[in-house]
Amino acid sequence: MTSLRLSKPDTDTLVPFIGAVALILCGSLVYPQFLTLTYLGQQLQISAFLGVIAMGATIVILLGHIDLSVPWVVGGAAIMSTALVGSGDALLGAIAIPAALLFGALIGVINGFGVAIMRIPSMVWTLAVNSMLLGVAVLNTGGFNPKGEASATMVWMASGHLLGLPVAFVLWMALTAGLTLFLGRSGFGRYLAAIGYNEKATFLSGVGTPRVIFTAFALAGACSALGGVLLAGYANQAYQSMGDPYLLPTIAAVVIGGTSILGGRGGLAGTIGGALFITLLTSILSVMQISNAWRSIIFGLIILGVLLFQNLRRKAAS
Repeated sequence: MTSLRLSKPDTDTLVPFIGAVALILCGSLVYPQFLTLTYLGQQLQISAFLGVIAMGATIVILLGHIDLSVPWVVGGAAIMSTALVGSGDALLGAIAIPAALLFGALIGVINGFGVAIMRIPSMVWTLAVNSMLLGVAVLNTGGFNPKGEASATMVWMASGHLLGLPVAFVLWMALTAGLTLFLGRSGFGRYLAAIGYNEKATFLSGVGTPRVIFTAFALAGACSALGGVLLAGYANQAYQSMGDPYLLPTIAAVVIGGTSILGGRGGLAGTIGGALFITLLTSILSVMQISNAWRSIIFGLIILGVLLFQNLRRKAAS
């Protein structure tokens, strides 16, 4: 039986939210400013960048696949959008964001082709695609930071505020709500979990599994591209390896949020908590000026602890 959680969060979904609250409370004992609206608003803004990317990754992981092309879809979208804005052509600047999203979706379709049609393991195919995107970016920029700048719209999306909340966070929540509604009310959502649970049985039941895989990877690519647009707006520029720091945190946010890395079980609500948890953990370790070595050890131990808890709970429930 598949289990795609869309409206009834369980313990796995709540764990990262509880962990995020615990991080804030524990951190406030040392740094009281952790409880200020300024700090919390900043964390919501930064977590949105990771959350938007992780939203797409959740869709692919629900399939039982993984997308390792995230870093250079993010970087490529940032480079493309800022280059179009920096060209000085008003028309090109106006289509910068749609072009970046289309680029991400196109890379997703290419990933879907490799996985669904060529039957190459997603880890291998998407890693190869990521490597090729890196090569294209280096050829395009000559190895130097790309030229260009973010548009006013991109800056507003990344750094603006709406009703007291960061626009990036509002955008993330709105997209998550829309995608959750779509998954809950469409055959695509049901087929997504079914393929992750047992792709062969789903195909034999008459479902067009390649179409679902293509759509899932296209959505993931568009989400990664949107993350790149937001990061470019936040930095007001694109730079080499902009997306590299987001690969492992993206996967961690999805898995900590309760989505099974094997597919077929999970949901978008938990990914929100996972992204908030990862962002707060990174921030607190940075503020405490813990060395990178110990930061990596603590980061890994906490993630493993959360995953171990989820695994033990599932075994106890079965």
